[in-house]
Amino acid sequence: MLDIQNVPERETGAHAVSAGSKPERRISQLARLGALTAEELVSIEREEALRIEHVSKRFVKSQGMRRFALGKARRRGQRIVRAVSDVSLSVKRRQIYGMLGSNGSGKSTLIRLISTLLLPDEGRVEIFGYDVERDASVVQKLINRVSVEAAFFRKLSPMENLLYSARLYGVPAAQARDDIRSILARLGIKPDRITQPLESMSRGMQQKVAIARAFLSAPVLLLLDEPTTGLDPRSKLDVQRFVAELRDTHDATILLTTHDMDEADALCDRIAVIDGGRIVADGEPDELKAAVATRLGLDRPATLTEVFMAYTGRDWEDDEPEEEAGDDGIDGEEK
Repeated sequence: MLDIQNVPERETGAHAVSAGSKPERRISQLARLGALTAEELVSIEREEALRIEHVSKRFVKSQGMRRFALGKARRRGQRIVRAVSDVSLSVKRRQIYGMLGSNGSGKSTLIRLISTLLLPDEGRVEIFGYDVERDASVVQKLINRVSVEAAFFRKLSPMENLLYSARLYGVPAAQARDDIRSILARLGIKPDRITQPLESMSRGMQQKVAIARAFLSAPVLLLLDEPTTGLDPRSKLDVQRFVAELRDTHDATILLTTHDMDEADALCDRIAVIDGGRIVADGEPDELKAAVATRLGLDRPATLTEVFMAYTGRDWEDDEPEEEAGDDGIDGEEK
């Protein structure tokens, strides 16, 4: 089980903020960066962090080519894949909301819909009351995303990569240097590694740099798409502690997809299980475990693995065929 004893004490629910945290800190950072107008800054305190209403997303998958005599070929045809199907959910301010699902279940497609990288075919997605289609420019100032495979200039150092990103975000260089050193230190990267080429670092350290980059823009909604997948235990623990700190002391709302049940159990205020592009369970971890224990007739709370199996009908390791679009959104043609 994940040990986050060094992370400040937290509550669960809409007002999950530690006693010493200052919600206005994140707002003041956005104001200092000139990211939002005064009216926009006020409005985000009145709204839920994320609201998804009956969202669906389809892709057209090619069936390949059939080879005939004389080298001629003909398309076998195409099929429509529903990567996300009639999904509705809401995430309250200052929650860590976990999304559990096998590969191909639709969770990464959903992350891309939230982050404006894809547009829904049906339904509506709102970030702090702003529509991801109509108000995309405002939404993009409020969010940042970390994927399992982050892109960098690998010949450059973490400091050089992050300074470059800071300029894109409009963060002054002097302030950015201090912020970068502070964030990387909290993620367990030693000062002497900050100026070394990124290509010489482990995947775990590179993923920490990706999280630091996302945090530089002062997002009030942080989308973490399997951020600890493939990391060594030490790096995984460092990232998990920092995720808890982001919510508890920096007023961030976090949407987290993960394959790690202990991670979800320790970090998340609320969890959704997604299967076949649909939300099949949604609730607080203890509520879901108690419900499944009753359903299975257990004399103890169920584990999250048992929760997943109960609602999806298969083992956690049984992946579905991968049906989602890649990061560039071109693995499947949109329909």
